[in-house]
Amino acid sequence: MFPPCRLVITGASGFVGRSLVARANAAGHSLVALSRSEGSLPRGYEDEAALERACAGADAVLHLAARAHRGGTDADFECNVRATRAVAAAARAAGVRRVVLLSSIGVNGNVTRGRPFDETDAPAPVEPYARSKLRCEQELQSLLAGSATEWVLARPPLVYGPHAPGNFDRLVRAVARGLPLPVATVRNRRTLVGLDNLCDALLLCATHPGAARQLFLLADHEDVSTPDIVRCIARGLARPPRLWGAPPGLLKLAARAAGRPRVAESLCDSLQVDAAKARRVLGWVPAERTPDGLVRAAAAWRLA
Repeated sequence: MFPPCRLVITGASGFVGRSLVARANAAGHSLVALSRSEGSLPRGYEDEAALERACAGADAVLHLAARAHRGGTDADFECNVRATRAVAAAARAAGVRRVVLLSSIGVNGNVTRGRPFDETDAPAPVEPYARSKLRCEQELQSLLAGSATEWVLARPPLVYGPHAPGNFDRLVRAVARGLPLPVATVRNRRTLVGLDNLCDALLLCATHPGAARQLFLLADHEDVSTPDIVRCIARGLARPPRLWGAPPGLLKLAARAAGRPRVAESLCDSLQVDAAKARRVLGWVPAERTPDGLVRAAAAWRLA
């Protein structure tokens, strides 16, 4: 790790933000933790004056704050773009060396076929949230162009860890309730990223000289199938996995009929990520293997 820096973290009270604050403190960095919900930005992330004051003297800003894990239209996620504009403008005005944007693998797309996503793939976002993240990336690069403030883009896949929200939480709850899950015959491959692994990578994005003006896909080493994920969660919950087989095509048809086609897509299709660039450029080595991290995350849910 590189010498301690002064870091500004937006979205500090969120799932990733809380862990990033803890790991940054443990690494000896000095922090300004911003969270609208905890009152440090009472007028929100579009208050450029407050953001500029927070950024004064900072070496890097890690911009995590975003609306996510909700359905909606493109207009519903416009707040993500406005906040990124404000953060970029404030960082540039304050002379911050670098801004790291936490984006999403959804910018690449929802499904891989035959090979994993990497940094050379053209963007193909499907969901409104992912489209907003692509626009955030574009706005950040545009607003920092020609300035001394560097940008870094980080796209993780699904982030798992203790008390993770969204799809991971729903799956843990389903396994905990003993619901029979019809995915025993699914043969997909999905790449995830552990919360601690991701936070370590984000700190490297903020401090490593080689990260400047780069895009990184950040993911664990291993690919796992949906049945693998369920079995690991069940192990952490100390429950037997209740798996039964249904044809993936039938699952997708049923999900479409229920108006939730993305649920079947996330359970049945593959989404693989090649994070070799981050390992090569940043020297990042994910400390925890995916199966071990899934078990630990589920155990934390059980013991909470």
